Amino acid sequence: MYVSIVTMPVANLRNLWCGSHGKNFTFIAKRYATTHSTRGYRIWTSRQARWSTKSSQKPSLEPVEGLFGSTSADSGTVPLSRLWKPFVFTIAFSGASLAGAAIWQYENLRQRAINSMRLPLNWAQERSIMPKKGKWRQELNKWWSNLSEGERLFFPLCFVNCLVFLAWRVPSFQNFMVRYFCSNPASRALCWPMVLSTFSHYSAFHLFANMYVLHSFSTGAVASLGKEQFLGLYLSAGVISSMASYVYKALTSQPGLSLGASGAIMAVLGYVCTQYPDTRLSIIFLPVLSFTAGSAIKVIMALDATGVLLGWKFFDHAAHLGGALCGIAWCYWGNAYIWQKREPLLHWWHELRSSAPTK
Repeated sequence: MYVSIVTMPVANLRNLWCGSHGKNFTFIAKRYATTHSTRGYRIWTSRQARWSTKSSQKPSLEPVEGLFGSTSADSGTVPLSRLWKPFVFTIAFSGASLAGAAIWQYENLRQRAINSMRLPLNWAQERSIMPKKGKWRQELNKWWSNLSEGERLFFPLCFVNCLVFLAWRVPSFQNFMVRYFCSNPASRALCWPMVLSTFSHYSAFHLFANMYVLHSFSTGAVASLGKEQFLGLYLSAGVISSMASYVYKALTSQPGLSLGASGAIMAVLGYVCTQYPDTRLSIIFLPVLSFTAGSAIKVIMALDATGVLLGWKFFDHAAHLGGALCGIAWCYWGNAYIWQKREPLLHWWHELRSSAPTK
């Protein structure tokens, strides 16, 4: 799920707290389970830098001690007026993600129709093709063909998250990772980190927990939405949850770093639990204790709402709420009023690709 690093000014404290903080609420729903992890990393700095009104209001750099040496993190109070650019980016990126997902679905359906028309020829060709050389390739192809649509989408996402996690382990990458793979409203880089941070994890435990949740719910969500719509929602929710975190940090004057996939995954949980509220869930270590998916998402959101109202610093509750509300809103309105209204876009794309010269 979505992980965050929040920068808080504390006297004489400059250590990077890099553990995964928080309890995991792990549920099993029929064929899948979920672990509710959270944005749980915080970077604490010794002092809070003020915005310089005479130098274009640029944030200052605060040194932060990390696992692999000293890194720099932008710090300072964040006025709401500075969030207009991330707000526009959130709308643009979400729209582009959903539009790209719709075009991807169009291309998949078109290719499927073409293949069905060529079925006899393909069947004859496949009969004449020799099996792939190498036992490991045969086993890999067999494993991949047996995966569900949700799992085929999950493994590439997991692979990207693992690559970013390994990048955190390279000491020379630390400053780059902090700047571009952690969303921070006080940073000079405001927009793209809102996306890149959703693939970023600093702790192995947090990576495992988030990927476990994503794997657990991806099959059910993709079966309901389709892989294209699921990916569009996942990417959009990641940016929207980052924007929610930005707003909360600006309102409470607590800028800081955020990373992880929990905002996007909370959208998946919100959608699945709203779409199938009567599904029975249970805690993974207490299978005898079961409850409905509708009750589970209500409890999780109530905890996050309490954290926002009381100013709890253990997790980035604002990002969780932003992601969950995005998934719930998509279940009630997004599919009907956005996804089902994509015909003009697809018509434009069809005309565009039809008018393109063929080779």
